[in-house]
Amino acid sequence: MREKEMSFWDHLEEFRWTIIRIIIAVSVLTVVGLIIMPKIFDSVILAPRSSDFITYRILENASKYIPFMPDFSAESFNVKILNINMITQFMTYISTSFAFAILFSLPYIIYEIWRFVSPALYENEIKGVKKAFGFGGIMFVIGCLVGYFIVFPLIFRFLITFELSDAIENMISLDSYMSNFYTLILIMGVVFELPLLCWLLSNLGLIYRSFFKKYRRHAIVGALILAALITPSGDPFSLFVVTIPLYLLWEISALVVKKDPVEETDETLPSVFE
Repeated sequence: MREKEMSFWDHLEEFRWTIIRIIIAVSVLTVVGLIIMPKIFDSVILAPRSSDFITYRILENASKYIPFMPDFSAESFNVKILNINMITQFMTYISTSFAFAILFSLPYIIYEIWRFVSPALYENEIKGVKKAFGFGGIMFVIGCLVGYFIVFPLIFRFLITFELSDAIENMISLDSYMSNFYTLILIMGVVFELPLLCWLLSNLGLIYRSFFKKYRRHAIVGALILAALITPSGDPFSLFVVTIPLYLLWEISALVVKKDPVEETDETLPSVFE
């Protein structure tokens, strides 16, 4: 707690300066994004459209030893992105620079939020909330990386090579590409917050570790179903690659929640936030 109690207006002033500092940080990084975006757009944002993308190369090498993998060896895979609106390229330039700023200022944003709320917490609450902030941020970044390197490339490559008829040529607009790119990566970032959500529910007394033991088999089936929805290709390898991280979220969640009150004497591991 604060050594000196603050009035409502003091809190409002502190909140105002917190917002100002966050806006300044995001603005500075947006300018940085505007400067470097033309240099990294092809090599990062548009990288999955080419067979040179690192994920495709790894899968191509792996397919030599794993018989049931789909073919990732097409050297000619190089999708051209079309722009059909005058303003789309400029707006994409601005929005991508802003997204870059949000992503890389996220640690500072979390710090500023923590700095504002921490004085209102008791000593025994600070430790758990601090770990939750850090853990949630790390899991979000991991989820985004899984989305970028695994989920989006697999979905993109399947959809862009799928042919209903030889008379139809697949072409993709810049709007469509960026919309799916942002959506899938953001969804994976949010999905990877499952352990943090489970920890919060556990603190409210709604779920305990026994819940995860009881429904482990259901979780495996659920992960398979979710992976099948995420990866429409239906090939066993893509299904396996996406299922593994989804199921690992269940096991991580089981580690961070509290154990059952009736199992206090068990030798199970304590919650990492306890």
